[in-house]
Amino acid sequence: MVDVAAPIALWRSMRGMTEFRRLLELRAVSQFGDGLFQAGLAGGLLFSTERAAGPWAIAGSFAVLYLPYSLLGPFAGALLDRWDRRLVMIGANLGRLLLVILTGVLLAFGVGDVAVLFAALIVNGFTRFVSSGLSASLPDVVPPEKVVTMNSVATATGALAAFLGANFMLLPRWVFGANDTGASVIIFIVLAPVALALWLSVRFGPHVLGPHESKRTIHGSVAYAVSTGWVHGARTVAAVPTVAGTLAGLAAHRMAFGINTLLVLVIVRHTDTPTQVAGLGLGTAVVFLAATGSGAFLATVAAPAVIARFGRYAAANGALAFATVAQLAAIGLQLPVMLTCGFLLGAAGQLVKLCADSAMQLDIDDALRGHVFTVQDALFWISFIAASTVAAAVIPPNGHTPGLVVAGSLLYLAGLGIHARAASPRRT
Repeated sequence: MVDVAAPIALWRSMRGMTEFRRLLELRAVSQFGDGLFQAGLAGGLLFSTERAAGPWAIAGSFAVLYLPYSLLGPFAGALLDRWDRRLVMIGANLGRLLLVILTGVLLAFGVGDVAVLFAALIVNGFTRFVSSGLSASLPDVVPPEKVVTMNSVATATGALAAFLGANFMLLPRWVFGANDTGASVIIFIVLAPVALALWLSVRFGPHVLGPHESKRTIHGSVAYAVSTGWVHGARTVAAVPTVAGTLAGLAAHRMAFGINTLLVLVIVRHTDTPTQVAGLGLGTAVVFLAATGSGAFLATVAAPAVIARFGRYAAANGALAFATVAQLAAIGLQLPVMLTCGFLLGAAGQLVKLCADSAMQLDIDDALRGHVFTVQDALFWISFIAASTVAAAVIPPNGHTPGLVVAGSLLYLAGLGIHARAASPRRT
């Protein structure tokens, strides 16, 4: 029987947390803009009537967009634990605003992929910085006993907003076309949510979002803090078994997801005409991402109850074991089955991520939390890029490679083994 009082109680508890509600509004607006930007960029580069993209081009686009910040982010993450996070949010959103304008101009003038990707990767860097800052700041605006629940609320809100932004892209694309001009219009529309995110960042009071001084605070010059950001972040992860274990499981999920994403994109691009590629191909890719996102959203809603019932350790183990089996169900590479598997794997992977988020928010000192969240973000994308790049080296033009599906299942199994050993309560 459904407990109808639970959502009401949750809403009432949120009403008393003004700063958390402001954080939630900022996250929703920011991720709506991010979803719209990413979908518009994908439509403009991978599913455009004026551009073509094979397996290597797709993997290369992922690498250019996400690898630079993934490598540099943990250095910059030190700033989240040194400067007022409110000021960092304001600066990052202002940077996003300016670079979104540049990206739209480049697309409008039909500039080559390299320049567009370079501008977009900087936008992505600012966006990831905002995302890490929001996650690191959450424990500063909610009571400790509500961190897991409110993290799920924030994650669900952000995921829904990103999904709506990505799907909203289809309307201006239909109105203005699938060429560079249509893509530029979509990018310019992104200016509205990014500008709103900038205004919402200004509303916070000084130091409300942390960081707060503690015995773990990294002292020294800004240059020292930034140059040692990777070291302090990685060392902190290694020193906390619950964090190290769940991040290993999350990395396994991201590698499998990278393989599956490349398989779907190559399969739907294997058509005869540019019109089919721009229309049917993009539509199928959006449905796949929507299925994965829907599974993730469902897991986000269920996560507080699941984690409360089984604990973080057992919940993550169960999700990784389930994903190992669900991945194999897609071995026939039939798109309807792959969509279903995408839904199931999205749910399993999101549960692992929420266990990792909870471990970082509850088990890491506030003075180092920004370091660790940027390390997680780096691992998140490096794993995805590495797997999709290796897959691009062996995948044929039609995408039919059942061995890659098996490889994804083995990755989940490896992640399960590492998590089960590293995060075991007997080791903490």
